[in-house]
Amino acid sequence: MTSGSDKPEIDLAAIDAERERIRATYLKPAETRPRSTARGLHHFAIVARDVEETVRFYQDVLGFPLTDIFENRDYQGSNHFFFDIGNDNLIAFFDFPGLDVGPYAEVMGGLHHIAISVEPEKWERLKANLDEAGVDYQSESGTSIYFRDPNGARLELIADPLGEMYGTKVL
Repeated sequence: MTSGSDKPEIDLAAIDAERERIRATYLKPAETRPRSTARGLHHFAIVARDVEETVRFYQDVLGFPLTDIFENRDYQGSNHFFFDIGNDNLIAFFDFPGLDVGPYAEVMGGLHHIAISVEPEKWERLKANLDEAGVDYQSESGTSIYFRDPNGARLELIADPLGEMYGTKVL
């Protein structure tokens, strides 16, 4: 059913009840929650349309140092390159020279954005860097900036500490 618009009606009470059911069923108290089997995010890989443009953006605008670049084992002539995003975590890129991979597409059910935590004073400096570089962004809640990188991927710079979101402990 829809009201006067094309959007379906949403039963918020039912959604809230389902969230509470999932929380009660699966969320263990911090003191009894087992440690994760993971050590952290090794890298998150994105397709780059232009290697040099991507390096300049991530290293010069965002301050994420390029840590290595080598041939991608999956496609001869392709580069696999990495940036340090802190806390021993990396963001990586591939390019595919000679292939028309098309523009980045954000689709329902796919990747929405990558949120990267930065110190509040660095957040302010990075916001100024985005302004200087002419990057459009959306600022939310005084601690988040959403924007697209040169490849079209949506990023968030969040000034909240790791393990917190808008004052709520999530870890």
